[in-house]
Amino acid sequence: MGVTTFEQQYSSSVAPTRMFQALIIDSRTLIPKLLPQFVKEVNLIQGNGEAGSIEQVNFSEAGPFKYLKHRIDVLDKDNLVCKYTLIEGGPLGEKLESVAYEVKFEATDDGGCLCKMISNYNNIGEYQVTEEEVKEGRESTIGIYKVVESYLKQNPNVYA
Repeated sequence: MGVTTFEQQYSSSVAPTRMFQALIIDSRTLIPKLLPQFVKEVNLIQGNGEAGSIEQVNFSEAGPFKYLKHRIDVLDKDNLVCKYTLIEGGPLGEKLESVAYEVKFEATDDGGCLCKMISNYNNIGEYQVTEEEVKEGRESTIGIYKVVESYLKQNPNVYA
């Protein structure tokens, strides 16, 4: 089993604590509210939302998959870091065993933030994930970030 790693960044004019709260801490309620055409619901199926918890994302008919299950590995609210692993559903199967993600929000000089994302694809056998194969997922992630950023700009008191 090999690991293929991809990194991406997203700059936002919204403070890192607000983006972290919206995208990580409150994502179970906020994402289905903002994107009901894609995300039907996000359920906590094990744990209390902290490290060790498992959540299931159920997609609408328009979604790319029926569901995904994530295990939260690290939730560091002080340093605005979340590490989680895709353990079931979605793209997993014959080629991928799991995908481990690390998301970190860092303050920028202009009061906004830089979101740094690292994705480690745990391949099965000799398979290697290509940039083209993960492009749609990466674009979807950035799309979600933009929707949340827009919501936070329109609602400056939310998570303030």
